[in-house]
Amino acid sequence: MSLSSDIAGMILQMLREADSAEIQRNEFAQELGCVPSQINYVLSSRFTPEQGYLVESRRGGGGYIKITRVSYDRDAMLMHVINSVGTALDERSCRAHILNLHGRELLDAQAAALILAACADGTLRHLAPALRDGTRARLFKQLLLTTMK
Repeated sequence: MSLSSDIAGMILQMLREADSAEIQRNEFAQELGCVPSQINYVLSSRFTPEQGYLVESRRGGGGYIKITRVSYDRDAMLMHVINSVGTALDERSCRAHILNLHGRELLDAQAAALILAACADGTLRHLAPALRDGTRARLFKQLLLTTMK
């Protein structure tokens, strides 16, 4: 297993035990035998808003960081995702949103698969590359709105 997976696993274990996890970046890095930037990397790649996490940090005092798993009811969560997307959405971020919603049982497997297929680069290949992310964002939002009905 990689160091990043170990770090993520420890944070996830903390989140299983409480609603949020609080760490001091430097102390946590020292405990794991890594550099503090490795902690930053894990937080920025595995604990993103698209994946359902809120990460708050304060400078000073060793770099206090609080990670919270965001929980909403189904419609509120879908609206949060819709509002957070903006005017452009790349395929990787779209996939992360869909997998997070499915993992939280806010989208069933069939709806998740359909939205993934509709928003895939292969589906949008007939569009100029400059238009794909904007079209994907509009399509993704509309499909989520449709699942709310």
